Amino acid sequence: MFPMLKVDVEAELKRYKYYAEKIKPYVFDTVSYLDKAIRSGKKILVEGANAAMLDIDFGTYPYVTSSNCSIGGVCTGLGISPHRIGEVIGVVKAYTTRVGDGPFPTELLDSTGDLMQSRGGEIGVTTKRKRRCGWLDIVLLRYTNIINGYTALCLTKLDILDTLPELKFAIGYTLRGKKIDYFPSSVSDLAEVEVRF
Repeated sequence: MFPMLKVDVEAELKRYKYYAEKIKPYVFDTVSYLDKAIRSGKKILVEGANAAMLDIDFGTYPYVTSSNCSIGGVCTGLGISPHRIGEVIGVVKAYTTRVGDGPFPTELLDSTGDLMQSRGGEIGVTTKRKRRCGWLDIVLLRYTNIINGYTALCLTKLDILDTLPELKFAIGYTLRGKKIDYFPSSVSDLAEVEVRF
């Protein structure tokens, strides 16, 4: 694919052998390490990456990442038994954001959305794309709580909204003329919901 690319294979092998020796003392069986730590009474803090709606199984597929960023990722990624998970703190912005494509029922395509984006510094960490912004979606939050079982919520970025004369919250969805009490499992249905504020 890249005919102009020249690679010094021997130099690369030497460089990676050096890295391997540096890293080797830190590599071991993390399942047993974490199990021993938990059994000895130590607490383990696990930070999830990405937002719940980017979870490959429970997010807005296909607009997701390639892993489980819900609480289940703690079990499958670290080998920690579900019954050993104690507190689950949901970190939630005072408004909803999304990077990339996909349905976004509370999205604000106006100056309020622009204000949230600029004041909140809403730029994707990896992609450097502007995040789309909208009102806080309680339907979505309830859904992520069903999956993750939050024992507490940490509400962030309230100060971003402090110049707005009015705040709105999505409290329900209507799908094809009927009120629904769930978060749609298909993106085609999610794209059709009407939000009740």
